[in-house]
Parts: sequence; C-alpha cells; structure tokens
Amino acid sequence: MKLHRTKFQEKLNETLAAVLPVIGIVLVLCFTIAPISPSILMAFLIGAVLLIVGMMFFTLGVELSMTPMGERVGTCMAQTKRLHIIVFLAFIMGFIITVSEPDLQVLAEQVPSIPNMVLILAVACGVGLFLVVAQLRMLFSIALPHMLVVFYTIVFLLVLFVPGDLLAVAFDSGGVTTGPMTVPFIMALGVGGAVVRSDKHAADDSFGLVALCSIGPILAVLVLGMIYHPTGGDYIPVEIPDIHNTIELWHIFGEGFPEYMMEMAISLLPIIIFFTIFQLIFKGMQKRTLIRIVVGMVYTYIGLVLFMTGVNVGFIPAGNYLGQVISGLPYRWIIIPIGMLIGYFIVLAEPAVFVLTRQVEEITSGAISCKAMSMSLSIGVAVSLGLAMTRVLTGISILWFVVPGYAIALGLSFFVPKIFTAIAFDSGGVASGPMTATFLLPFAMGACVSVGGNMVTDAFGVVAMVAMTPLITIQVLGLIYKLRTGHAEKTAEVLEPQAVLDLLGDDEIIEL
Repeated sequence: MKLHRTKFQEKLNETLAAVLPVIGIVLVLCFTIAPISPSILMAFLIGAVLLIVGMMFFTLGVELSMTPMGERVGTCMAQTKRLHIIVFLAFIMGFIITVSEPDLQVLAEQVPSIPNMVLILAVACGVGLFLVVAQLRMLFSIALPHMLVVFYTIVFLLVLFVPGDLLAVAFDSGGVTTGPMTVPFIMALGVGGAVVRSDKHAADDSFGLVALCSIGPILAVLVLGMIYHPTGGDYIPVEIPDIHNTIELWHIFGEGFPEYMMEMAISLLPIIIFFTIFQLIFKGMQKRTLIRIVVGMVYTYIGLVLFMTGVNVGFIPAGNYLGQVISGLPYRWIIIPIGMLIGYFIVLAEPAVFVLTRQVEEITSGAISCKAMSMSLSIGVAVSLGLAMTRVLTGISILWFVVPGYAIALGLSFFVPKIFTAIAFDSGGVASGPMTATFLLPFAMGACVSVGGNMVTDAFGVVAMVAMTPLITIQVLGLIYKLRTGHAEKTAEVLEPQAVLDLLGDDEIIEL
C-alpha cells in the first residue's frame, strides 16, 4: 500500500510537470491577448484536472500491467524460437495494444474524412505488421539503419500516389501511435527478447522496435488513401461549449463519462482476453505478479476514462477556440512564437523525455549530459512547432519539411553509433506525447479555421513535425559523442604515460 502511495505521488508529480506549463501559458494568454468566455475557461480547467488525475492512474497502471506483460510475452516468444509463433503473437499484440492507445483515439476523433474505427483498425494493422518486422530484426540481428532507409523509401514512393488530403494525417498517425500505452509494452518486448539472446549486441538490438512500429501507421494510412475513398471530407468544427451555470457545466461532463466508460472497456477487453489465454497456455508467472497486473489494468481503465473525458469535453474545445482567437488578431503572426513557447515547455516537461535524457547520459557515461539533451530537444521541438504554425498560416505542404528532415535523419544514421540511431528513432513518439495530440493539434486546427485554410492539409502534421525533431537532434548529439570519444582515444594513444602525468596536477595524480 505504501509502495502504491509512493508511485501515485511520483506519477502525479510527472503529470503535473507535463500539464501545468500548458495551463499557465493558456491562462496568461486568456488574460492578455486572447480573451475567452468564462464557460470555456472553466471547462478547460475541469478538463485539465481530469486529464492530470487520468494520466496519473493511467501511467501507473501501464507500469504495473503493460511492462511485465510485455517482458513475459517477449521472453516466451524468444524462447520458443518458432517463427510462426513469433509472427502470430507479435502481430496480435501490436494490433490490440494500438487499438487501446489513447493518443490514436484522440487523433481519430479529429480526422473529418475517415470514420474513426476504419482509421484505428488500419493503423493497428500497420503496427502489428511492423512489430513482426521488428521482432524478426531482433531474431536475425539485422542492422537498423538499412531497414529504416528501405521502409522510408517505400513511404516516400507511396506519397506520390496518395491524395494530398491524407499525407499530413498519415505522418501524424506515426507520431500518436507510439504513445503511453504502446511504447512501454513494445520496449518491454524488446527487453524480454534481449534477456533470452544475451549476446553482446542484444542490448543494442532491443532498441529500435518503436522506431519500426512508427513506420507501420504511416504506410497503413497511405495504403488506406489508395484503396479507400474518404467521404464526408468537410470539416465539422469542434463544438465550443456554451455554458450558463455550474449545473450545465457538470451536465456536459456527466454526459461524457458513460460514453467513454463503454469505449475504453471495449478497447481494453482484447488485451485482457489475449493475456488470459496466453497465461493459460504458457503459465509460469508468479501469483503476486498476476495480482499486480490485474490492479494495473484497473488503474489503466480508470485513467483512460478520466483522460478521454477531460480531453474531449474540456481540453480540445479550449485549445481549438484559443487557436481561433489568436489567429484572428490583426497580428496573427504571433501564433508562431506562441506555438514555439508551448512546444518548448511541453517537451521539456514530458515524463518520457526525462527518462530518455537520463538513459542517454548513462549510455555516454556523462559525455552527453541530461541538461544538454533536454535543451537540444526543447529547442528542436520549439523550432518544429514554429514551422508547423507557419504551415497553418501559409498552407505550405508538409512534404517540404518531412522529406528533407527524414533525409537528414537517415543520412546521419550511417555516421553515428547505432545505439544513438535506435534511441533517436524510438524517441520520435516520445516527444509527441499526450499533450501534443490533445492541445497542440486542436490549437492548430482552430487557427486554421480562423485563417480559412485547408484543415486536413494545413492543420494536421503538427504531431509529425514534433515527432521528427528527436530523429535529428539525438543523432547530432551521437555524432558529437563519437567525435569526442574518438579524439580522446587518439590523445590517449599519442601521449606517453609520462606525458599524461605531466599534464596532471599533484592533487589529480594523488587522486588517480
């Protein structure tokens, strides 16, 4: 019980760090240049409270349930060494985990031209297929950069045959799919497989699963655009709540709870059924671990319901309306620096980014510090948000940004240590966390409505731009690390032992 309280406190602190900067920026804007009605502001604040509590329950639930489930499945898959079993389990798990991903459901709600379930199922198939590819890469120890070049080449070839309306949605889907539900499970699968392999390259190969699974949704939506002709493409504006009193305010949220309770139950049911069958077949898991998984699934369900209600009823309408108000100002260009400011703080406060920066510091033995990593990511995401808002105002195609961006990222992958390439492409989904899909995308959509742009081509693409930044940033840091270590090794080789001692002071020699 005490452990759970400690974990709750830890997750609460992480969630507050992620959400409070956005709330603070919104409040400053509301009381200065972007006035909004008290009813919208109250709905936003209640939605923010639900989002904070929901994310606290959700992240703790995922840690208690998804991580041990992923490690168990990954270990059993690797131990069987039967190709057909590995392929079957990887596809099924990738599919059902993606269906439950909250970020994907938020995105699907906002895509006007494709029914929610059609988009979710297509993306889930893409993730399932590429989780199979990722597992086979681990099994046969195939180099990640070569696979990334091949698959991204296919992506950009398909772009030539897909309607422009779906391009931004396709790249956004790659960012939102690798969210708080999917990433812990997929990473745990990699850890489970690496433990069984236990060779010197196993740890390096355990990274890169998320990188490949991010490609699946992009390809799936591009193929969907070729074979499925979307109807009803007219954008339906987000309904801005018009609330006159507190009873009406509660009524709006009260209507949302039953709807999302049912939706989230349906989303989580396949995971529960699959793992129950898996456990009956493979057995071997301790009773205490099973109890933790059950408790974790309950927390996950509670968190998802609160999260989805807060996001859809309070957060999305407020973000959308704020974007409309700011882009309707005589100096609408101000939305670019505001977007950059929000982007800077959102990525700085993302809990997953904090974990990533610590991981890189440990791998490089302090050569790349947490502070340097966090700052470079924040600046990179701020720049990408500035470019995304520029797209909203000008209507520039997303291809002018993603083609050179991915070309640079793929080119760097052949010059940096492979562990940095794997971490960089894995972290693309980490930077585009829940706050990107729930606030920045509606913010961009509201701005697009105000300037009269094309919603699907101009507003969508925000998530993709944010997800692309770490691919370049982390690999550049990897290149710096490589140059530093290479210089240090050369210096060590050139200097004789006595010359090294001559460079040190007396105190340093004594300490040595």
